[in-house]
Amino acid sequence: MTTDLDDGRLDNVEAISSIDSRQMLRAVATSAAQVRRGRTAAQDAGLDGLRGDDRPRAVVVAGMGGSGIAGDVVAALAAPTSPAPVVVHRGPGLPGWVGAADLVIAVSCSGRTAETLSATDEAIRRGARLIGVCADESPLAKRCVQARALHVDVVPELTPRSSFWGLAVPVVVACARLSLVDLGLDDGALEAAAQRLEAIAEACRPDRETFVNPAKSLALELADTLPMAWGAGQTGGVAAYRFACQLAENAKQPAVAGTLPETHHNQIVSLDGRLAGGSADQDMFRDRVDEEQPLRLRLVLLHDDDEPATADRVAASDDIASARGVPVSRLRSEGDHPLERLASLVGVIDFASVYLAVGYGIDPTPVDAIDAVKMRLA
Repeated sequence: MTTDLDDGRLDNVEAISSIDSRQMLRAVATSAAQVRRGRTAAQDAGLDGLRGDDRPRAVVVAGMGGSGIAGDVVAALAAPTSPAPVVVHRGPGLPGWVGAADLVIAVSCSGRTAETLSATDEAIRRGARLIGVCADESPLAKRCVQARALHVDVVPELTPRSSFWGLAVPVVVACARLSLVDLGLDDGALEAAAQRLEAIAEACRPDRETFVNPAKSLALELADTLPMAWGAGQTGGVAAYRFACQLAENAKQPAVAGTLPETHHNQIVSLDGRLAGGSADQDMFRDRVDEEQPLRLRLVLLHDDDEPATADRVAASDDIASARGVPVSRLRSEGDHPLERLASLVGVIDFASVYLAVGYGIDPTPVDAIDAVKMRLA
C-alpha cells in the first residue's frame, strides 16, 4: 500500500483549518473548560446533596459511544478503594440484578440515545435511583423530571466524543459525593486535571511545529499502521479504549485496544504474525507487486502509575515488540491523582487523532457510517 498522509499539512495552519472545517481541534482544546463547567453543572444540579451514608448497593453507568466512556472513567477511579461496585452498561435495558437498592446514572450527550433511554425506562420501572447527564430539554432530561430524579444539563462541544470531560466530570462528582471516589480537598483533582489539559492544549496548538508538538509527532508515528494500544496501570485501560475510539471516529483508522497484563496472554502473539515487522520479510510467498509500504503493526504503550509490576510489564512489552521489528510508541502519564494522570494521556490522544485525520486529508468531524446505521435502523 502507498501512504496518502501528507506531513506537510500538519505544519500548515491554513491547511489544518481548511480540512478541519468544523473545528474539531477547537472543540478538543476546550477540555479544561469542560472540566470546570462540569463541576459547576454538577453543583447546580444538586449533586452536592448526595451523601456517603446513603450509598447505593451498586452504581450502573448506562451510556453509548462517547457518552458511555464516562462510566469507564469513574469505574477506573473507584476500583481500588470503592466499597460498592461501579458497572458500565452499554446497551438497552439493564442487567437483571439491578433494583431499588442501586443507582443508575444515564449518560447521553444528546439525551436521545435509544439504548440509554431504554436503560432509563427500565431503571424507573424497577424503582432504582436515577441521575441523568444529558442535554437540557431532551427526552432523557424530561424522563428525569417526570421521575423526580436529578439531572445535569450538558452543553455539547461539537460532538459527544469531543464533550468527553463535560460528560465524565458530573459522573465522577456524583460518585465522589457518595464516597466511592476521592477527589481530594475541595475537589482538587478536578482542577489539577484542568490545568494538565490546558498545558497539553498549549503544547499541541496547530501553530506549533511537529518536532515540538507531541500530538503531531504521535500522529506521524501512527500513519499507515495498525496500532495496538495497550494500557497499563489504573487508568491505562481507559486511555487505550479512548485511543481506539478516537482513531476510528476522527481519523477513520482502526486500532486494537487492550490492557496489561491481559494482553500478555493473547494479543502479544500477534507480534509473531504477518503484520509484525520481522515476520513479513520472511514470507517468500508474499505478493510484492505494487507494494511500496506494507501495513505494519505499531505498539502504543499507555503507561500509568508507578507500580514496579506495571513498569516491568511495559518494559517487557517494549523489548519483545522491538525484537520482532514492531515499532513502539510510549506515552507516560503525569500527575499525582489518577484523574490528572488520565487527562495527561487522553489529552495527547485526542489531539493526535485529529492531526492524523488532517494528515490524511480527512475532516475529523463527520461520522457518516454511524449516521447510516441510525438511518437504517430508524
